[in-house]
Amino acid sequence: MSSENMLIQMEHISKSFPGVAALDDVSLELKSGEIHALLGENGAGKSTLIKVLTGVEERDGGSVLLEGVPVFPKSPQDAQKLGISTVYQEVNLCPNLSVAENIYIGREPKKRGSIDWKKINQDSRTLLDRFNLNIDVTKNLDFYSVAVQQMVAIARAVDISAKVLILDEPTSSLSSVEVEKLFEVMHMLKAQGMGILFVTHFLDQVYAVSDTITVLRNGRYVGTYAAAELPKMQLVGKMLGKEYAELDLSSEKEELIGGERECLLEMKQACGPGTISNIDLKIYKGEVLGISGLLGSGRSEIVRLIFGIDHLEQGEISLNSQKLAGKGPLPAIRCGVAFCPENRKTEGIIGDLSIRENIILALQAKKGMLRAISRADAERIADKYIKMLEIKTPSQEQRAKNLSGGNQQKVILARWLATDPQLLMLDEPTRGIDVGTKAEIQKIIVGLAEQGMTVVFISSEIDEMLRCCSRMIVLRDRKKVGELSGKEIAESAVMSLIAGGVKNGENKEAV
Repeated sequence: MSSENMLIQMEHISKSFPGVAALDDVSLELKSGEIHALLGENGAGKSTLIKVLTGVEERDGGSVLLEGVPVFPKSPQDAQKLGISTVYQEVNLCPNLSVAENIYIGREPKKRGSIDWKKINQDSRTLLDRFNLNIDVTKNLDFYSVAVQQMVAIARAVDISAKVLILDEPTSSLSSVEVEKLFEVMHMLKAQGMGILFVTHFLDQVYAVSDTITVLRNGRYVGTYAAAELPKMQLVGKMLGKEYAELDLSSEKEELIGGERECLLEMKQACGPGTISNIDLKIYKGEVLGISGLLGSGRSEIVRLIFGIDHLEQGEISLNSQKLAGKGPLPAIRCGVAFCPENRKTEGIIGDLSIRENIILALQAKKGMLRAISRADAERIADKYIKMLEIKTPSQEQRAKNLSGGNQQKVILARWLATDPQLLMLDEPTRGIDVGTKAEIQKIIVGLAEQGMTVVFISSEIDEMLRCCSRMIVLRDRKKVGELSGKEIAESAVMSLIAGGVKNGENKEAV
């Protein structure tokens, strides 16, 4: 690789934490005018490598060169001064401040000793014009969607840094249209000579936008490849260290949908305030029911109503023919309902608690505070699910925040399995985790249904729903628009319903 346009050279980087070698002799090079994908399973070392590059963590060994000059960033602010900016999956800005304030926070232009608000707002508009983002910069950041917030964060990073931009899972909460918009911005910045390090779990996106791919596995460097010369299946094999066999769940699906079906939960004309409208739904025992639809279609709202987080405005929800809705999450838990929420960071994992404490949390709530789980029982329960779900940790006393995203997701799943639920609702359980862990979770889902548990599965990735679900309902504009089962379940049928069509073979009235 020519050194003339080399931006970043990370050579032989090592970093260890107690009980874990996070990075072992890892190297990475980034050129100007290049989009470089950094890939690997959760726990492969991607986040740690970025933290070393941006000064969050101090490396134990190795060197970092910026345009051929050794650098030793001590903090993200220090890295920004060097020209290295990062935009994270969870937008790391201040939602209670205006868009303009977020862009210039910490470097506000002054006029006669005071902040020049006119210049801040004017410069913000000029900057966002580069990104074709026409918004009111005086409104608070939280007034806008996650996609807009993401673009504001990128604009700020670009304005601070004209050299290196690190995008850490930037597309996980974006729609396909918003992803395309982001890719346009990335190509624009690439054309301007910026080097972009792109971290993602969406392999199609890697091939859509990346020039180069570096793969890490278990904290070690696997290799760097031209994206155009690395077939997707070879890439997956390098990430996993083995051949990746597609899940074949066709036989299980046939068994689950066959025979008499016993209804476990029923929704009748269910409405939530400003959420879903007149939903009729039956969930049968021992099935994996998929809820499909675009972001904002009402998928999460259905399970939040069932779990009692959101208020049921009209209609009724019954479990085993007994009224359920309107009583709140705790009664739902005691009735055998479990819910893994979409956002594991803010609604799921409690980072400062140990894995053991996280796992027994819901079970303790189900039992009540007057029936405390003993330390010995808690350790036994935690050990059981750490082994069952293959949670990678040196100890059950490890703080949950120190785990990779995939292992955090497994801890949340363990928490609810420990309650022995009859209905397990999973909202985006594989978002932001690697392909290997996704396959594991998919197998767990089908295995639980085989054992008699009922699972509701929500995912933005249709292909994994096709693998797992014995039946699917499709939502559009917060209404149920179709239902598929057995051989009807196909990507074309789901997409047709989402787009406003009908199931294959049905007549459609002229519109």
